[in-house]
Amino acid sequence: MSDGLEKLSPAAPLGLDVLYGRYAHWFRARLVRRYGAQDAEDLAQEAWLRLAPYHAVQTIRHPRALLLRIAANLMADRRARRFHRARYVDEIGATHGLAHEAPSQIDEVLARELVLGLPEPLRDVFVLSRFGGLTNVQIGEQLGISPKTVEWRMTRALAHCAAQLRR
Repeated sequence: MSDGLEKLSPAAPLGLDVLYGRYAHWFRARLVRRYGAQDAEDLAQEAWLRLAPYHAVQTIRHPRALLLRIAANLMADRRARRFHRARYVDEIGATHGLAHEAPSQIDEVLARELVLGLPEPLRDVFVLSRFGGLTNVQIGEQLGISPKTVEWRMTRALAHCAAQLRR
């Protein structure tokens, strides 16, 4: 019986399929206890996908610890995206004096048309900020522009959307 603390020898690295067979049940059970059944399956699948590149370049000495760290990072990202989406919906509702309710299909189509109607540089920044939950610095790094340019483009994108909504 293994306690998961064994060190894998570089001379005899275990294949990813062996690691999966050894730890998949334990990992999924841990995720269900920690994050609930609803998120556990998605987190488990994504964590195993993210583990593969580590395994390809080096021997994983502590696979359980690495899997748990990957899952914790994925869950933190997921919670941040949920928070930013909820904040955005609340901001839009407060701006327009609307109660917080699920958008109708017409609202979704209108929102999609608004976003798709933005010029590409503005749209890229808008989508990364509002739907990706990235900061101006992160967006700037991803697009190869300065955070000030990101701020300027975001301001222009919001002004463009507001003008379209007034029409």
